[in-house]
Amino acid sequence: MFPLIRLPNTTSWEPGPYPGVEFAPLSHDPATGARFLLRRFAPGTKIPAHRHPQTAESVVVLKGKWIEGNVEYGPGSFFHAPKNTVHGPHRAEKEVISVTWYDGPLTVETADDSGITPGAIPPIA
Repeated sequence: MFPLIRLPNTTSWEPGPYPGVEFAPLSHDPATGARFLLRRFAPGTKIPAHRHPQTAESVVVLKGKWIEGNVEYGPGSFFHAPKNTVHGPHRAEKEVISVTWYDGPLTVETADDSGITPGAIPPIA
């Protein structure tokens, strides 16, 4: 049996660092700061170009369409941004759910002139 199991609808959603983004934590490695989580983007959510100075980010879209530029990426699409790589802006016209892996401590910095500043990162569950 797996030592950690999360069943559907048993993990609570927490506000993410940008308006319209929520995190549902799945697992965390206290030694590295890595975390595995679900992310939910509300309809109309816009994420500015940004970077994660301390971690790489890997994403698989599970539901909805993640839009970057004029390209829509639907379920099954995979993204990877190495540590400190600028990526985005992204937007969600309808709800988007993704599974996301950060391989180190999660920090985020806006990397464009959007004026959108990230909020606090949800604490480790």
